[in-house]
Amino acid sequence: MTERGQSMLKRRVRRSRQLSAESIAKDLQTWCGLQMSPTTVRRELLGMGFHGQVAASKPYISKCTAKCRIQSCKARPPLDPRAVLA
Repeated sequence: MTERGQSMLKRRVRRSRQLSAESIAKDLQTWCGLQMSPTTVRRELLGMGFHGQVAASKPYISKCTAKCRIQSCKARPPLDPRAVLA
């Protein structure tokens, strides 16, 4: 794949990270005239450092839960750094 093709691919993926390899291959074919299979798109993206990752699930913290957490932290005595290191 040429450098120009790689830059077009990178630009397309940066605009929308949610697209599938098949749709990216079709877009590049219609816009730029580049013939690429979805497998080639995946391989090139991996080579460029684009890795599909799922966001970490985070707990929902409501106002009530946040208030309880702050109260419990304030109720604890502060840690003495010398006691921790000993």
